[in-house]
Amino acid sequence: MRVGIILPGFSSDENDWAIPVQLNLVRELARHDEVRVLTLRYPHRRDRYSIYGAAVYSLGVGQIRGLGRLRLWLDTLLNLRRLHREQPFDVLHAMWADETGVIGAWAGHWLGIPVVVSIAGGELVGFHDLHYGLQRGAFSHWIVGQALNGANCVVAACTYTRDLIPKVGYDIPQDKIRTITLGVDTDIFIPPKSNQTLSETKLIHAASLVAVKDQATLLRALAQLPDNISLDIIGTGPEESHLRDLAYQLGISHRVHFLGKVHHLDLPAHYQQAALNILCSRHEGLGMVTLEAAACGIPTVSTAVGLLPDYPNLGISVPVGDHNALAHAISTLLADKQKRIDLGQSARKLVEDHFMIQKTVRQFRTLYEELIASKH
Repeated sequence: MRVGIILPGFSSDENDWAIPVQLNLVRELARHDEVRVLTLRYPHRRDRYSIYGAAVYSLGVGQIRGLGRLRLWLDTLLNLRRLHREQPFDVLHAMWADETGVIGAWAGHWLGIPVVVSIAGGELVGFHDLHYGLQRGAFSHWIVGQALNGANCVVAACTYTRDLIPKVGYDIPQDKIRTITLGVDTDIFIPPKSNQTLSETKLIHAASLVAVKDQATLLRALAQLPDNISLDIIGTGPEESHLRDLAYQLGISHRVHFLGKVHHLDLPAHYQQAALNILCSRHEGLGMVTLEAAACGIPTVSTAVGLLPDYPNLGISVPVGDHNALAHAISTLLADKQKRIDLGQSARKLVEDHFMIQKTVRQFRTLYEELIASKH
């Protein structure tokens, strides 16, 4: 098959883990099919290059808005038409149901190509207090609607995301929606060695330090836990200063370690040294860290967003924004070592059975083949 992938950003080379799951997806898909990636905003250069056998076309415009954004959309459409004339696409797959999704839907209609649009982030929420999500304004709501309605198939990662579609006013037929979860690379994310001593007091949290990730609730939960419980926070972002101040005010600065940015290939070692992974977001379309931790044999305590509520084998879910419930769930698992070990083992097995990146690619390829066949 000849597959076109449309992304807002993609790796600039094989060592750039800009969006790790997308790099893994393209690498595995390119083992089977001819893959061309059109990336709109990153890398910040206009270029054509190859990654794992996939041809990448970068438009490199960065964070432009207004009329510049409309010019980008037209440029992308014209590039898709040119590439289609050079070597016809069999299917287009737009990641994110925002500008990439609407461009994919328009291009598919224009060129007669089946289109898949994946919901991948904040397309279906609008938190005005956080200035986050595409449901905060009429224009962005319209863009998402154009992407979802114009696609031949809409992909959601989990029940939580799928259920948001009608809640925010989009009338998409259920038979047009597929649940396919982007998987994890189990060659990178592996359990600790059998002779490695497992921590019973260390928590790990890996996420950008932005308001929607709600690390403040995690810090308030930690303040209720015994003083020997520590927290490693991996990630950077605009909320870091505020979070450091909050940790100081709560009297837990000595227990919170801000590790900053950690290379993707170094993440497994951090998961392996933790007793529990914590996800405290107000919204997640998937929550990839849950699967990364699971692949390392580490259970997660998560707010009831993303994937975990569908799969209790991954850990425990609690209400969003409830630091008391979060503290109680963490305390319960830390106090029950055998349950924690059993959950870690069941989480790893679940990943091996359902959430390896190779499984994701098989599901997508089957979907592509169905859509291509329906066009003939």
